[in-house]
Amino acid sequence: MNASLAQVLDSYDATAPLDEAFTIPGPWYTDGRVAELERRAVFGRTWQVLARADQLERPGQFVSAEIAGEPLVAVRGSDGVLRAFFNVCRHHATPVMTEPCGEADKLRCGYHGWTYNLQGELRGMTDWEGVSDFDRARFGLVPVRVETWENFVFVNLDKAAPSLLDAVGGLATLLAPLNVSRLRFFERREYVLACNWKVYVDNYLDGGYHVPHMHKGLSSVLEYADYTIENGTRYCVQSSPMTQKSAEAEVASVRKGDRAYYLWLHPNFMINCYEGTMDTNLVRPLGIDRCHVTFDFYFEDVSEARRAANAASVEVADTVQGEDVAICEGVQKGLGSRAYGAGRLSVRREAGEHLFHRLLHTDLTSELGRE
Repeated sequence: MNASLAQVLDSYDATAPLDEAFTIPGPWYTDGRVAELERRAVFGRTWQVLARADQLERPGQFVSAEIAGEPLVAVRGSDGVLRAFFNVCRHHATPVMTEPCGEADKLRCGYHGWTYNLQGELRGMTDWEGVSDFDRARFGLVPVRVETWENFVFVNLDKAAPSLLDAVGGLATLLAPLNVSRLRFFERREYVLACNWKVYVDNYLDGGYHVPHMHKGLSSVLEYADYTIENGTRYCVQSSPMTQKSAEAEVASVRKGDRAYYLWLHPNFMINCYEGTMDTNLVRPLGIDRCHVTFDFYFEDVSEARRAANAASVEVADTVQGEDVAICEGVQKGLGSRAYGAGRLSVRREAGEHLFHRLLHTDLTSELGRE
């Protein structure tokens, strides 16, 4: 007999301390009902990265994306104010902006030509003579909450959610000394993985557990024995001293500094910092067993003179990502096996993963309780 969704969620004990805890069970990664609940409870109620701040600096700049199944667009208004809207024309529901990003002097639906200004107000309707009892002011684009933090623009579909800074919490204080706002965008790379999005996050949050075994190059510049994991309310900071003693030359040339920092903000945003460089990872579900990961690479110096060195740094990250793809896709296959139910967690290494699973349990069971 198939278990109910409530039974699937209750099969995980979120109260267990780390030394007694199991992972969330396999069905959490393979059951379509869990994925649908996540769409509403996780992605529909948390702050989600929509864009880089540099993409929305000037009036008219816009970025569009789909989050929690909703088409959205953020735009810098002619008054200099950053706003976000559902990217849905109020006439017949087509997207107002179809490009992923760009610059425009107005927002115009290509279907019937309805036009909105950069503040989202309806300004023009084609062939509208004779329509009675129509108040144009009531048919502007529907707004969405938008806020910025460091280099990033976030949106939230939940009107009742805490502010972005409340959600970020102590992570803001921990990130501030790294001064990442000085870094400039260099390149974006995107990957589609044949795994549930949570598998990718689990792998990121295993406290470096897999690094010596799967990432030989990266492992050569990290002091694995001194790797630390610190959990906050809704974030995890992993950190490691760096070493050049037995480092692989290709990796050592682009991974420098005293420490490496790996920061995760619930549920799906990651920030990786080394000396003079940062990359961010944003993972979003494409289905039960597929996800999309966006890497944005930033450097202190993005001049032409540094292009080759920066490109070499990106290639090192791409190699690590390729290794992670193999891990995650293999895990996804195992999660559906009759041989697997749930795993245990390393007290030394997997406190971040434990936090992630407990936060997910809270998100999902709270949403189910609303229904």
